[in-house]
Amino acid sequence: MSRKRTMSSTKKLVLSVTTGALVAGGVIATMATGNAAAPDVVCPGSTVTLSGEAGPPAATSGTFPVGTKLKVTNLDNNQTTTVTVNGPSGSCVLLNNAAFDKVREPGKNLIRRARIERVGGDAPAKAATPPAAAAGGQQAAPGQGGQQAAPGQGGQQAAPATGEVVCPGSTVTLSGEAGPPAATSGTFPVGTKLKVTNLDNNQTTTVTVNGPSGSCVLLNNAAFDKVREPGKNLIRRARIERVN
Repeated sequence: MSRKRTMSSTKKLVLSVTTGALVAGGVIATMATGNAAAPDVVCPGSTVTLSGEAGPPAATSGTFPVGTKLKVTNLDNNQTTTVTVNGPSGSCVLLNNAAFDKVREPGKNLIRRARIERVGGDAPAKAATPPAAAAGGQQAAPGQGGQQAAPGQGGQQAAPATGEVVCPGSTVTLSGEAGPPAATSGTFPVGTKLKVTNLDNNQTTTVTVNGPSGSCVLLNNAAFDKVREPGKNLIRRARIERVN
């Protein structure tokens, strides 16, 4: 009888020790998970495209200040790159050629399914109210204010605005998509007509928004070809007007 009790006590002790180890392991795992910093996923739904600029991998952004580190993952091929913002643009993140090559799919200049994470640097600046949602719809009158065209290179004066000037300071780039001239936008709904002027060569195109993107206006190949400068995939000095 005494032997059975001893064995029973021994079994209980072993079970208790084993259970304690499992619980302790579980606690450790839980604590590790709890202490791990959750990724700061930013700009959900934004597309990612390229600026066409040379140099080591880097990015520009209209959301984050210079020095911010952003991790970009192309969810269609699971390729990832981490870049530092080195200047402004009209997108949450706009990759230069070297950075985009790390995550691109062959033949594509646009990442529609992207995850963007902030992994260092300051929080995003407060986003400006989209023109379409601004209280009272007040905008600078056509041809007036800060978006009045500055002289282009070579001293040429761009034609005055003929529509409602929107997205001041935004850059314009291309999606790499085929089809007749068109645009996508993260600011304006499908069906909106936007007039884009490249202030460096005074070339203009008017396009209709046919889908969403992470920019005020993102031109497809045919539309961008109407306003591009040779060898450039980015318009830094653009005037964007809503014409309907």
